[in-house]
Amino acid sequence: MGTVQALRDVEGKKPVGLADVQAAAARIGDSIIRTPCLESRTLSEITGARVFLKFENLQFTAAYKERGALNKLLLLDETAKSRGVIAASAGNHAQGLAYHGRRLGIPVTIVMPRPTPIAKVSPTEGHGATVILEGEKFEDAYAHAVEVGKTRGLTFVHPFDDADIIAGQGTIALEMLETAPEIDTLVVPIGGGGLISGMATAAKALKPGIEVVGVQAELYPSMYAKLRGLKLPCEGDTLAEGIAVKQPGDTTFEIVRDLVDDIVLVAERDLEKALSLLLTVEKTVVEGAGAAGLAALLAHPGRFRDRNVGVVLCGGNIDTRLLANVLLRDLARSGRLARLRLRLQDRPGALFQIARIFDEQQVNIIEIYHQRVFTTLPAKGLITDIECETRDRAHLDRLVDALARGGYEANMVELA
Repeated sequence: MGTVQALRDVEGKKPVGLADVQAAAARIGDSIIRTPCLESRTLSEITGARVFLKFENLQFTAAYKERGALNKLLLLDETAKSRGVIAASAGNHAQGLAYHGRRLGIPVTIVMPRPTPIAKVSPTEGHGATVILEGEKFEDAYAHAVEVGKTRGLTFVHPFDDADIIAGQGTIALEMLETAPEIDTLVVPIGGGGLISGMATAAKALKPGIEVVGVQAELYPSMYAKLRGLKLPCEGDTLAEGIAVKQPGDTTFEIVRDLVDDIVLVAERDLEKALSLLLTVEKTVVEGAGAAGLAALLAHPGRFRDRNVGVVLCGGNIDTRLLANVLLRDLARSGRLARLRLRLQDRPGALFQIARIFDEQQVNIIEIYHQRVFTTLPAKGLITDIECETRDRAHLDRLVDALARGGYEANMVELA
């Protein structure tokens, strides 16, 4: 990795080059949003790097996937356009393809696994696509999409392992370097590798000294492991579901191997912190994958310190309940929300005495939970959990100290 060696196919040609990306930019430019690329002073202070954010979550479908999908659709011949396209996707690729397919009058069929939430099915159908639910896993849906495509004569549109898709995604790098030419490091989320392949192709050609760093969730280190010849598990519930890919593409792997300088991994806690910061500091909503770039800066500060870093906020499609949980968990980790577990004697006035201490410390009580039965305490004892709201960690510590002085042992219920 880290070289600018040209990737060759069997005919000795690059599958994607700068000219392809530039042609894609001209082709799709009037139909996608040229999203802002803005410096964040606050995030720069927090991370120690000069941070430039590319707001791809502001695309119409709230994700960068539109770029590659539209480029692919525009390059189809008239016969293929009239017959239509098919893809397997339960996420942003499906919506991008459906939206631009309807705009162009190209029939779009999307195959999704049967357990796909209705919240993902409905927007895709809302963009005019025909949705087929097939199989229990994505692999089942993918195989069915390929088979249906062959049977019906539909063009299969791969979400990342396709030269036209890669070229379309690479247009992001063109825009970033035009807006902020001082960027010397690009930090890009990696799932199957389409986004980073396109961006690295364009960026390395325009600015050979630029560093391109990929980011993967620790639970799905597929590209990271393959480049290093490792066998690492790719499983689990990650916040960054948009980059939870078990097997990178063949074309994308070769491009990443030749052009990408490094790949770093981020933990779920880093992703949650980054997502929360982007909402509270930048007032912008991103999905887990969209927060991966900032998560890398938080998890590996020494790696990026004093660099001019371009971070791609690649998508903003997140379930509102999940978003609420992430924000509440971040408040808990920062000490602004807490659950304290106390042992009390089951007698009149016991809870009043506790509440008095909370009042003295100006701490807001949100919920109180009593447990009298399922406890190892004597029959006259009880466990009380009190959820409360404080100003910060120091304020919470003062409350715990005051409870201790009052004769109460308060144990914090910690998050993972």
